[in-house]
Formats: sequence, C-alpha cells, structure tokens
Amino acid sequence: MRSFIVARTKLVGCCFLVQGKYQNVVMNGQEVFKFAVRAVPDCVKGALANADMGVEDVDWLVCHQANQRILDSAADRLGMPREKVISNLASYGNTSAASIPLALSQAVNEGKIKDGDIVAVAGFGAGLTWGAAVFRWGSHS
Repeated sequence: MRSFIVARTKLVGCCFLVQGKYQNVVMNGQEVFKFAVRAVPDCVKGALANADMGVEDVDWLVCHQANQRILDSAADRLGMPREKVISNLASYGNTSAASIPLALSQAVNEGKIKDGDIVAVAGFGAGLTWGAAVFRWGSHS
C-alpha cells in the first residue's frame, strides 16, 4: 500500500504530495504526566491571578480528561478538594479535544455547576500546549 504525506513548501499556501511511509506515534506517558501535573496548577493559578481570585474562590475545576491520576494530582497541587474536580473519565474515557466541553456540559446537566459558580478550566494536549480560563457560570444582570 502506498501512502502520501502532505508537505508545505516555503511558498505560502502551496502544498504538494510526496510518497511517504507510516510511522508510529509515540507518547512518553510518564513525562506527559509530570508535565500535566505541573502545568495545570500553574496555568490555573495564573488565570486566577489575572482575575484577582484565589483557588479558594473556585467552585469547580474542569480539566482535560486525560486520566484520573492527572486530575487528582492537579487538584492536590492546587490545594483543592477532589470533590470540586469534574470527572467523566469513568463514563467516556479520554475524549481528546472534546473532553472539557463534554465534562462541563455533563456537570451543568447534572446540576453540579449552577448559575453564579466560579469555574476554572484547564487544558493541555498535542505538542504539550496548555491554557486555562476562569469564568462565572450563567447569566447575570
């Protein structure tokens, strides 16, 4: 079977196909774990600082649902009770880029997250990128 790789040239928007071969994608799980349990608390704290808030102000933490150990460790490093961390891993597993919106939706539909709650979200992913946001849930006058 022949495979092709799309490659970009230095000309903007110009692509060409070259014959290629499949290569396995490899993840160093231990290093990703170490990265995530450092990056998630740091970026959540940064987002909270930008909002003039502290961890104690957060009602719920919704993170990328990579694995439960990462969620638990991030909560522990933040000094946040694990009961405040939304997890749907047992039901759905790691749903990649959809994990935060799915977990958030489920928590709202189950009545956990209510109007006025302060929610911190944090994600990390491919290429070890990461980010966080803090917001008040619902509509307010």
